This record gives sequence, C-alpha cells and structure tokens, in this order.
Amino acid sequence: MTSLPELPVSHALPTIGTALGAQSRAVLSAPPGAGKTTLVPLYLLSQDWRGDGKIVLLEPRRLAARAAASRMASLLGETVGETVGYRMRLDTRISAKTRIEVVTEGVFARMILDDPELSGVSTVIFDEFHERSLDADFGLALALDVQSALRDDLRVLVMSATLDVARVAALLDQPPVIESMGRSYPIDIRYQDRPGGERIEDAMARAIVDAHTRESGSILAFLPGQAEIARTEERLDGRFGPQTLIAPLYGNLTQTEQDAAIRPAEPGMRKVVLATSIAETSITIDGVRIVIDSGLQRLPVFEASTGITRLETVRVSRASADQRAGRAGRTEPGIAIRLWHQGQTAALAAFTPPQILSSDLSGLVLDLAHWGVQDARSLSFVDQPPETTLSEARALLLQLGALGKDGALTARGKMMRDLALPPRLAAMVISAGETGHARDAAALAVLLTEQGLGGPSLDLEERMRRFRSERGDRAEGSRQLAARLAKGLDVAKAMEPGQTGRLLLHAFPDRIALQRGGRGRFLMTNGRGAELPETDRLAGSQMLVIADLTGRAARGRILAAAEVSRADIEEELPDAISTGDQTFFDRQNRQVRARRATRLGAIVFDETPLPRPTGEAVSRALAEGVRELGLEQLPFSKEAIQLRERMGFLHRSIGDPWPDLSDEALLSRLDEWFVPYQMDARGISDISPSGLSNGLMALIPHGLQRDLSRLAPTHFEAPTGQRHPIQYHGEEPTLTIRVQELFGLKHHPAIGDGRLPLLLELTSPAHRPIQTTRDLPGFWAGSWKDVRADMRGRYPKHPWPERPDDAMPTTRVKPRDT
Repeated sequence: MTSLPELPVSHALPTIGTALGAQSRAVLSAPPGAGKTTLVPLYLLSQDWRGDGKIVLLEPRRLAARAAASRMASLLGETVGETVGYRMRLDTRISAKTRIEVVTEGVFARMILDDPELSGVSTVIFDEFHERSLDADFGLALALDVQSALRDDLRVLVMSATLDVARVAALLDQPPVIESMGRSYPIDIRYQDRPGGERIEDAMARAIVDAHTRESGSILAFLPGQAEIARTEERLDGRFGPQTLIAPLYGNLTQTEQDAAIRPAEPGMRKVVLATSIAETSITIDGVRIVIDSGLQRLPVFEASTGITRLETVRVSRASADQRAGRAGRTEPGIAIRLWHQGQTAALAAFTPPQILSSDLSGLVLDLAHWGVQDARSLSFVDQPPETTLSEARALLLQLGALGKDGALTARGKMMRDLALPPRLAAMVISAGETGHARDAAALAVLLTEQGLGGPSLDLEERMRRFRSERGDRAEGSRQLAARLAKGLDVAKAMEPGQTGRLLLHAFPDRIALQRGGRGRFLMTNGRGAELPETDRLAGSQMLVIADLTGRAARGRILAAAEVSRADIEEELPDAISTGDQTFFDRQNRQVRARRATRLGAIVFDETPLPRPTGEAVSRALAEGVRELGLEQLPFSKEAIQLRERMGFLHRSIGDPWPDLSDEALLSRLDEWFVPYQMDARGISDISPSGLSNGLMALIPHGLQRDLSRLAPTHFEAPTGQRHPIQYHGEEPTLTIRVQELFGLKHHPAIGDGRLPLLLELTSPAHRPIQTTRDLPGFWAGSWKDVRADMRGRYPKHPWPERPDDAMPTTRVKPRDT
C-alpha cells in the first residue's frame, strides 16, 4: 500500500490496530485536523486480522462522506469507486474492488437491518460520533448487538474530536481508549460581544469585513441556518474586490456548489465561506486561518404530544465552539473570533444534546420491530430514548397500520420499512399504490425528504410541478430514486394535477386543517392551530393537508401544505368523518354542552345543539375543561389546600405509598379524584369545594388515611394547651409560635412519629421573629442567653427565665407582684 502522509494521528495508528486485533472494540479521541477520518481506515487495510473483510466508515453527512472517500482515493492514487467508494441515498460509487465503504449513518442502519451478520464486513468505524445523530446512536446499538450475538469477530471503532469518552467507553464495556492530542497551530481566540437586539447577520457581516481588512487568509464564518447565510451574503455584496470569493455552504446546495465551497482558493484569491454547522467536522477547507463564530446553531426539537418538529435557534455547546475554533489552526497559526461575551462561554452546555432525546422516533420504533425488539432498553444506547416519545411513535405506527396491537410488525409495516422512507411517507406511497399512483406518491415523498427540490413555495402542488421538470444531477437522481421506491407497487397511472393533497391524506391524517378564524388561520384535526402568511396563495384555501410545520403547538407555522376538499377526504379516508352525539366543554362559556356533530377529529363540519346533558359524561367533559384551564380555576377550600400541602410533604419526605398531589399529578388523575365527586356540576362555577376535598382524600390509600393526622398533623399543641397551625407549603414543615409557650419543653417538637423535626420560627410577645431553630434544647442552652438579654428590656412585663427548659409555659404577662 502507498505510504501514508505524516499527520498528528499517525503515531496512534499502530495502537489502534493492536487494540482492535486484541479486543475488537476501541475508542479514539483526536482533535479536528488530526487525520483520523482518512488515515485510520487506510491503515487498518493492512491489518492481518481484517482478512478480506470490508471496512465501513460512517459519516454524519453526504458532503463529509464524499470528501472522505475522495481524499482516501487520492492518497492511494486511485479514483473513487476502486479501493475506496461511498454509498449514500442519491449516489453510490462502489465496485467489486472496494474495500473501504464510506456511508452515511442512515445508510449503515439499513445495511445492518437488512443483513444482521454484516456479511463481508470486518470493521465498522463511527466517525464524528460526538454529533450524536439518531442514526449513529441506533447504528452503534445494532453493531454492538450483532457483535455480541452473531459476529464476535466484528471490529467496532468509535472516533470523535470532542467525545464524552467515559460514557462511550462504559457502553462498550471499557475498551482501550486511544488519545491523539494532535498538532494544532496556536489559535488566538477573540471576543466581539454582539449588542442586544442586533441581528446576527449584521454583526457577522461587520466582523467579516473587519477581519478581511486587518488579517490575511480565507475566512470561515459559522451561522445558524440558510436564511442567515443568505442575508449575510446580501450584506457583503460589493464589499470586496474580485480577489475574494464568497461561498455559502449548507445542506440544501447541490454537490457542485458544496464542492466549490470546500475547494482551496486559487492562488492570489481569498475565500469567505458562510457555513452552517455542516463545516464543524469531517471536512477540511484549505487556506482558512480565520474563523468567525456566531455561537448559534439550529436544532430540531420534536414535541411528542403534537407530532410537530420545530427548529430552534440555540447557543452552541462548548464542544462545538471548540470544534469551530479549531478550524482556524489546521495549517498555520489562526484566529477565532466569537460574537459573544467571553463570560458567556462558561455557561455553554458541555455537549450538543443527542438527537435521540428530541426526535420523532416512529422510524426507530419501526426498525426496532423489524429487528424483533419491542423494548428499546434491550439494546445498548448511550442515552435511552424517552418513553413518552416511544409511546407516541407506537401510537402513530398503529394508526398507520405498521404495527399490530401486540407491537409486532404487520405485513403493511414490512412494506413500509422496505421503502426506506419516514413511516408517514411510506404509508402514503403504499396507499397510493393500491390505486395505481405509487410513482406520484414516491416523487412527493422524495420531494419532502430532500430539502430544496421544487423551489421554496409552501404549496406542494406547485413544488411538485416544478420538480417534475427541474434540471440538474440532484433533481434527476431524486426522480430516479422515486422510480426505485415505486418499483413493485402499482404505478398504472399518473394523477391529474391538483391531486397532491389526496396523496398527503394518507401520511398526515392528523394534520388535515380547516380554515378557522380568518384568512391564513387553520385548525387541524389534532386540535392544534396552524398559520401561514395572509399573502400566500394557500391562505384563502378552505382546507389543507399540512406536511410540514414548525413553531409552538398552539400556533404552528406552516412550511409545506396542499389543498384538499371534504369530498377528497370522504373518498380517500371513508371512515374518518363521523356523525355522533358529543358532550364537550365549551371553553368560552366555561360550561359543558351537548351537540350532534359531524366531525373529523377536532374539526366540526356541522353541529346541532342537544338538551343540557347529565350524568358521568358531564363530569368527564368538565374534567377536560379543567385540563385546558388548569387547576387554578378550582375552588379549593383552605382545608383542601392544606391537605395538598401536607400530602406534598409526606410524598417528598417518605415517598410511596403517599401519593403525589402536585398540579401535574392531579391533572393526570382527574378521572380518579375529580370525576366521581362532581356528578352534579355542569360548569366551572358549579364545582363543589367539598367534592374536591373528598376527592383528594380518596387518593390516599384507605389504610393510610388514619395515619395522616399522626404523621402530618394540621396543628401542634403547645405545653400551654394552645393549638397552632403547622405550615407545609415550604421545603419543610414550619411552626410559628411565641417562645413563652414552649417553656418547659426539653425536646424539639417533631412530627412523623418523632422522626421529622419542625422548623421553629420563635416570636416575641408581639409576634415578631426572634429566632429560627431546628434544635430547641440547643437553643435553650446556647443563644437563649443573648435573646433573653435583648428581650427583657423590650418586653419587661413578660417572663424571660434564665432556665426556660424548667420554666412554666405561658401566654400571659408576669403577675404584678413579680
């Protein structure tokens, strides 16, 4: 094999080869620019333990995969597709000679799901694992499962520039951890705090112009998204001469445009690359010695309750900030300019949150079912997926017909998984195939998963029309992918224009929307609101199917939709629209009403009022109203409020079986404590306070009710015989009492069978605080002397004995003759 260049990671290569030969697992931590992406796979080709097995290298993005394959092939003096090839969704270049396959993380997950033994594969390398994509986490979990059950000879190497080494090493059962410190050139980190209210593109443009004037070399600027890149590019227009090229770099660009951005500048030229976080890792932009970091990134956040993924602009992590700065010191001393105050760096999160904690998991659950796993905890994830999100994913797959009630994959589910599409879109293609329109549905599915195809319009009908005639390698590759997806399904005929919405009904039945509240405002079948600009053509539509939206649940912003009619719904989803009697909570009137309604989920097409309802259905509807309005609307008595506070204390201090009576817990159990005790109420104003108290008591297990007064009494009886209320609303139970009433008490007052001391707020005869204590005998023996000296002068008519623990308790002043 051609000798490899000397790079910072070179010294660690023999250690990596030996570790994988001995233990089959290893972790490599190396900084950006160390050469790990290209040198490690090439070095492992020469290892005896590899035999003739392939090395599979996972990269987080297509750009990185192409760049890595191209660089390795050039080091071997070959072209891509010979010893080194790549495989991704729209482009594959491999041959019978290929021994290193660079694949995107999603492609690897499908490889291992389709061939659990990974036939012909010797080693799997997870590059840039710190990015913690959902596909990378799932791919590693599957690889470890295969390694432990089917292929003990499979090698697994996890590589990263900024890695939480301890957690990953624990997941891999403490394999060898190899660190390569690298030889990064010095980086001068500078801070330029952005004034409050200034747009990031204004601050970035100013910083770029200033750096371009004062410093030499090309500039790499990190911005949160495509929109900010475009606005920054506008502000830089005409600011530089012909020797400076401005190049955007983000995921939606064509391969040609991306390659142009990362290509070295021509001699005598400078480049200003405006990039998203796509440029943080895996790729090298030669000639860059200045990095300007906005400190922002755009991350998807999935709301399981609504099925909506919204993009949030958030601060980068410290790891990402370090990654970005490191790009300035790859080949010579560099400068990193951060557009925030230096003091804010310490407050940044250590790492970017893993996608598995904030993503739609319906695809993961479908793949798990194909793998024969219903409990995700049986696989080794660095972070286990949230159960709430998993439950919502199972519910969606059940609705789409992909899973049976037993959680197993159905025949339809197997077809959906084979399509390599998100479950909603896979269901759409299969349903369209039943009526001969699979190719149109597949084209629409590709359009929705490949950003930028068909232009920026919100109207998917318009984007589909443009996509069909769009030129370029990416568009042609996408159309070919759609044809492959539709192969084997019924593609007997093409749909007439204007039918895109009919296709989408089978993917997004919960996002059918009716115009409600004016132009551009819609109510979806899932009960959530959605909006689009009043100037958009779709704003005047009566009904839409929404394929993509973002924003908060109450008022989502529509990103992609198509028109649909009620007749379309009745034909495509014949069982979706129903007519029936309904008892419901009218939020405007705060009353329960009854109606006969023709409806589609939360959308009501027609309704007729019915007589005032009675019975359990009313209290259940009222409970839904309470869920909407919140517990603060309920008329809890003082006794009920205190009961909740007492129970809250017992739940915090003892735990089970004492129930949680917090707002969140009570809202989740309204059917138990509210519904049975409010049978006569028909509105918020009719709710019975005594019924609320009785309902709360019913949550306490019957055997514990008699212990409540003993463990958390409402009052404390002082030595004087007076009863004083105990406050439970703070962190610990508190008794406020005049100090004279505790004379003669030699032990500290406590509740909970004497195990839980009260916090005493001791007051003067005028009820002003003089001392707080959790140790009354210690107070008598200690600071009482100083308190007594101070209080005797202020309240001479009251007793202040030297030995209060031996004195008589009192609520009165001293007799006149003392």
